[in-house]
Amino acid sequence: MLRRTFTPLPALAGLLLAAACFAADTTPPAQDVSLQQAVAGNWRSDTNKARDVYRHPVETLQFFGIQPGMTVIELSPGGGWYTEILAPYLAAHGHLIEAASPKADKFNAKLKANPAVFGHITRVIPFAPPEQVNLGPPGSADMVLTFRNTHDWLIDSPDTLAAVFKASYDVLKPGGILGIEEHRAKPFGDPRVTAGALHRVSEDYMISQAIKAGFRLADVSEINANPNDPEDINVHRLPPDLAGPEDEHARMKAIGESDRMTLKFIKP
Repeated sequence: MLRRTFTPLPALAGLLLAAACFAADTTPPAQDVSLQQAVAGNWRSDTNKARDVYRHPVETLQFFGIQPGMTVIELSPGGGWYTEILAPYLAAHGHLIEAASPKADKFNAKLKANPAVFGHITRVIPFAPPEQVNLGPPGSADMVLTFRNTHDWLIDSPDTLAAVFKASYDVLKPGGILGIEEHRAKPFGDPRVTAGALHRVSEDYMISQAIKAGFRLADVSEINANPNDPEDINVHRLPPDLAGPEDEHARMKAIGESDRMTLKFIKP
C-alpha cells in the first residue's frame, strides 16, 4: 500500500528557499588548504608556476608569518599572481581583502570566472593612491602585503608612497605585519631616479620610509635575491617581460628575474 506523504506549507516554503539559495550560490564550501597545496593548485597556470623558482611563494609567505586565520590585505594585486595562492589558503578560516584599482577590470573578471578559488574573498576595495588609500577600519587587519608595487607609488611621488605606508599602518592591529617584496636598486641612489628609470627602490630607502611611518623592522630575507642581476637595468628588460630588443633576450634570460628585497615590518 502506498503511503502518501504530506509536507506542511511552512516546511515546504523552507525547502524551496534552501533550494533557491543553493542554486544562487554555487561556490563550493571552503576547505583547509596548506600553502604548499595552494601553490601546487591546478587553478594556477603553468606560466605562473614556472615563476615560483624566482618568486618563492611558500618561503616568502612563511617569512612574513602568514597564518590561515588572519585578515590579510593585498595591495594592488595586478594580475592576481599571489591572489591565486592567498585566496584558497585563507578561505576556510581567514579573510582576504583585495585593495585593487577601480579600473582593474581584468582582475575583477578573473575573480568572477573562478568562484571555486576566488569566491571566498571577503571583499575588493578601491585602491588608487594617492586619492584612494583607505584600507578599512583602524586596527582591523593582521597583515598587509605588497609585491613589487612600491616603486610605482614612489614614481608618482614620495608623498604617495608615504600615504600608502600610513594607510597600512592605520589599518593594522598592534603587532600587525607589513610584508614588502620589491625590485632592489643599488644602495644610496636617488630614489625617484631608480624608481622612474629602473622600477627599483633601494633597500635602505625602503626601510627608512617604513620606519618614518611608525613601523619597526622585524626581519630581512634574501629569499628573493638574485646575485646575477646587476641592479642597473630596467626590470622589464628581464624575464618575464623581456621588453628590450630581441638580441638581448638570451642574456636577460641567463640573468633571470630581478633581484628583490623581502622585508618584514611590525606595527608596535
